[in-house]
Amino acid sequence: MGTKWVGRVLLLTGMATLGSAAVDAETDVAVSLYGAFNGTTTGNGVAQSPSNSAGGLLEARRIAKPWIGYEGSYSFNRANQVYNQSSYVCPGALPCTFLPTAAVSANAHEVTGDWIASLKIANLRPFALAGGGLLFNVPSGSAQAPTRTSTQGVFVYGGGGDWELLPHIGLRFQYRGNLYKAPNLTTLYTSTGAFTHTSEPVIGAYFRF
Repeated sequence: MGTKWVGRVLLLTGMATLGSAAVDAETDVAVSLYGAFNGTTTGNGVAQSPSNSAGGLLEARRIAKPWIGYEGSYSFNRANQVYNQSSYVCPGALPCTFLPTAAVSANAHEVTGDWIASLKIANLRPFALAGGGLLFNVPSGSAQAPTRTSTQGVFVYGGGGDWELLPHIGLRFQYRGNLYKAPNLTTLYTSTGAFTHTSEPVIGAYFRF
């Protein structure tokens, strides 16, 4: 009889633990605004200067207890590029060839999947993230030179915190860094072949289910 009761207690405890884990898992969606800050890259005789801009970020995130989760994200921002020659080569006695500046208006679309490490402390939830995805740079409007779409893989990392204001609703503050190869959006210049980095301070709001 005692063995049977022990078995029943263990079974009920296991069921309660599984139920608690299912309840403890949290899912949220978030909408945020960010600033995209870029640096100039050079390579293969080309200097590439992207513009800084504002953008929007959508996230769908699920955190499973105790502290590991994942998310899918989509972001959009303007990503205008300016290309110039950074060096000039004049073979022999031939005259140098000077290429004109190429300014390309473009939009950047980024889709990523990220792992999340998170820990809830009172009404705060600090987190760190790392993942990867694809970055699509698409020319838009008129340009001073022939253009093309550019697609790169992107590595994403960052961290931040959620601040719960009301049950299920709060603010999200984070920093996201993107590392990728500089896009070549014009056929007038060759690619710099260099990697570049975009810094994104982010502020937004989330709704947690």
